[in-house]
Amino acid sequence: MASKAAAAEVIAGDRAVRVSSPDRVIYPATERTPEITKLQVAQYVADVSDGLVRALRERPTALERWPRGVLPGIELSTGRPGEKADAFYQKRVPTGAPPYLESVEITFPSGRTAREICVTEPAVAVWAAQMGTITFHPWPVRRADVDRPDELRIDLDPQPGTTFRDAARVAGVARELLAEHGVTGWCKTSGNRGVHVYVRIEPRWEFTDVRHAAIGFARELERRDDQVTTAWWKEERGERIFVDYNQNCRDRTIASAYSLRARPGAPVSTPLTWDDLAALEDPRTLNLLTVPERLADGDPWEGMDDEAHSIEPFLAMFAEQGSVELPYPPDHPKMPGEPPRVQPSKKVADHWDAAGNRVE
Repeated sequence: MASKAAAAEVIAGDRAVRVSSPDRVIYPATERTPEITKLQVAQYVADVSDGLVRALRERPTALERWPRGVLPGIELSTGRPGEKADAFYQKRVPTGAPPYLESVEITFPSGRTAREICVTEPAVAVWAAQMGTITFHPWPVRRADVDRPDELRIDLDPQPGTTFRDAARVAGVARELLAEHGVTGWCKTSGNRGVHVYVRIEPRWEFTDVRHAAIGFARELERRDDQVTTAWWKEERGERIFVDYNQNCRDRTIASAYSLRARPGAPVSTPLTWDDLAALEDPRTLNLLTVPERLADGDPWEGMDDEAHSIEPFLAMFAEQGSVELPYPPDHPKMPGEPPRVQPSKKVADHWDAAGNRVE
């Protein structure tokens, strides 16, 4: 019987990071890709660290950990108390973190606080991979001010009956709408079927303001394009591209640029030029094996931090639309003006007043 491989080392910046169980299979083979080992995942993180650290630097970041691998039968934990899981989100700094790891305290919607890791150098990201991290989920803030986002995130989510190409087309419409207001958008694949468009913004506004700007933008996009919806309830979306405005809420995160995703074939959430996005037919071709070579030719997001924009044009859209609230995620406290949190098909009109409060 072959013995288990000894621990390996991956060079990350000016540090060597130990990787235990380097031969453990993290991604089983597919028709397109061979088996991917833990060492390959750690080496991938080191290879793309220029772009990955640019996306994560100084941001509180939750880790999506799959220590046993992205294997059949393993599902990501829901986070229910007492639930045992082989894949889970790590929102607090894990025990045994290296001394060079830095962190920052953040506040959840519930009011509870925690210290989350901040990726300040490549070794932190490779250490996280050694701990089974597949996907990095950064907040849209820097640790200098964790209550004022510096990113507006436009998450284009294909619904059943639509495709990645539909999302890419809508992303192009979103780009045009941003450009009309002198705003630059930066696109990437989600690592699945969706497309993300990021806008670097001035850190002047709180989460609620940025969410309202996202709603204003999304509704205007919906007005311009029949294939776009802002409907929160799935039963109302139809075969359209959902703009998930709630990705701009406190403690809601999106897979970072250059993050792997926990799907067969080790796909990557990959920054692209707008021309590349328009030409891309299958986002699965952007994976652990192919993305490092693309990054060697330059990061399409390299200039993202050169200019920060105002969200005032999109707040103005929200106001012109009547400043009408949309539902918050279920883990958030009830917000002023928010409509009832009940599926339309299950809502009984007599049980709710005009302000959206339940009548007992």
